[in-house]
Amino acid sequence: MVYCVCNKTTLLLSLLSISVVRFGLASVVSTGDFNTDFHITWSPSHVNTSADGHSRTLMLDQESGSSFASNNMFLFGEMDMRIKLIPGYSAGTVLAYYLTSDRPNRDEIDFEFLGNVTGQPYILQTNIYVDGSDNREERIYLWFDPTEDFHTYSIFWNLHQIVLMVDWVPVRDYRNHADEGVAFPRWQPMTLKASLWNGDGWATRGGEDKVDWSKGPFVATLGDYKIDACVWKGNPRFCRAGSNSNWWNKPRLRSLTGRQRRLLRWVRKYHLIYDYCQDPERFHGQLPTECSLPKY
Repeated sequence: MVYCVCNKTTLLLSLLSISVVRFGLASVVSTGDFNTDFHITWSPSHVNTSADGHSRTLMLDQESGSSFASNNMFLFGEMDMRIKLIPGYSAGTVLAYYLTSDRPNRDEIDFEFLGNVTGQPYILQTNIYVDGSDNREERIYLWFDPTEDFHTYSIFWNLHQIVLMVDWVPVRDYRNHADEGVAFPRWQPMTLKASLWNGDGWATRGGEDKVDWSKGPFVATLGDYKIDACVWKGNPRFCRAGSNSNWWNKPRLRSLTGRQRRLLRWVRKYHLIYDYCQDPERFHGQLPTECSLPKY
């Protein structure tokens, strides 16, 4: 499978050439050690951590999947994770990297990597839950093979927007349109999680391609993470306050920069394969309110 076309790649490089600007500035709260910042939540026998604690693998086989979660909860900030996905045949598998409040009316911000048959590309699905409601999926093909090397997947979240990025390229911007009656995650603190599981009822071609257990076990590797965010202390005002440590509240981060908008338009033009806002049949002709409002 060829993951890029030359003119598309040249355009991306030109957009990135000015400089690579990250959102984060200071206030890093992670140690870089999975054993310190996270705990295993599912099948310890299927989770392997390097001796220095800097990388961790999740495994899926016929016996079980696996997962881990952060020890802290967060309200706003940026979370970066380097991930190398399952090589070869991965149909039916789902690697999820996400923030969730773990409540019945949960808020959640998802990266979901949907496996595929050998030679076909991974699909990256993003989704936003607010107050227990989701149905906000977008899907893209990545412009590289995510099984060959590590790439950085980032969640930036403040009162104004949620930006999902791949190697600092925005692939989605979910704006706060609460003043227009659109729900936005702004009150519930969330835990950072990762999990690998069997989703072959839906993940690959709508469930047509199943997990082939003879190709397993299936292993994904995560590492070199950074959490630069507000640790939940029980009162949201501390995370909303304007201060040097709460860098995510700075006025310049209320929207994407011009360069980031150009990158997002590039992703949507060349790599977007599904957008819930372009699926009126799914919503019986009544698209969600945010679909008629600016996306970035």
